[in-house]
Amino acid sequence: MKNTTLQTFGLIALSVLLAAFTLAPLVWLVIMSVSSASELTAKPLIWWPSEIDLSRYGDLLNIQSGSGERFLMALRNSLMTALTATLLALIVAVPAAFAFSRRGASLLLLFGFLATIMMPPITYVLPLYDIFGSVGLLNSSTALAIVYCAMLLPFATWLMKSNFDAIPAELDQASMVEGASTFYTLRRVVLPLALPAIAATFMLSFLAAWDEFFYALIFTSDLTAKTLPVAIADFTAGRVTDYGVIAAVGVLASLPPAIVAMCFQRFIVSGLAAGSVKG
Repeated sequence: MKNTTLQTFGLIALSVLLAAFTLAPLVWLVIMSVSSASELTAKPLIWWPSEIDLSRYGDLLNIQSGSGERFLMALRNSLMTALTATLLALIVAVPAAFAFSRRGASLLLLFGFLATIMMPPITYVLPLYDIFGSVGLLNSSTALAIVYCAMLLPFATWLMKSNFDAIPAELDQASMVEGASTFYTLRRVVLPLALPAIAATFMLSFLAAWDEFFYALIFTSDLTAKTLPVAIADFTAGRVTDYGVIAAVGVLASLPPAIVAMCFQRFIVSGLAAGSVKG
């Protein structure tokens, strides 16, 4: 009984410590975003603002202001690029995963796909820059969507294949015996059972595309295509001296992925757990 109580207390203490370690930077970011500029540079540091200042959020959400235009354009570009790349990757990854799982496609090919994401991104930059430059796609969301789709596709295929492996093959075999086509079996039998895996793959892929910085920095140069990670880097590159603005940008930029995570959180555990049953 005593050991059980101590174990429970230890688990609670570790959970609180983990929550504090994880949430402390976010809480400090929010505090910075509503503190005055003088309080942020005061010595010793002022941990709590004397007055809540929400004017930075107003400026960032007003497209007529300079900061607002940069932020809102980057937000639009990030949403367009991440959503397009994620949806394209899923459209290709689902039938590819089904082929690897049910139709005996060579796993060497899948491992070859996975090997591409283990290469340092810098190795792809020069050939991609040359190709996009020759077809006039530099500084465009289209180029980023293509790169992100290629980046996400191996991971999405592997994750979906693992989840298809966990679905009993007898179900789609029975459908095939009844005369159903492969496409019909995939659409009406397998995909409804794999919805949690699709949701988990969508969320993880979206987050990876949303946070990508390196390719966006190299392939974009102005507001027509810059994404939020690059825009935030611009804010921290000396164009804004108010650290509260940088913090407010960080808070607003974290909202879309947080909303996506909350919408799909009930699918994440079941989707990833199903994929972990069979590798």
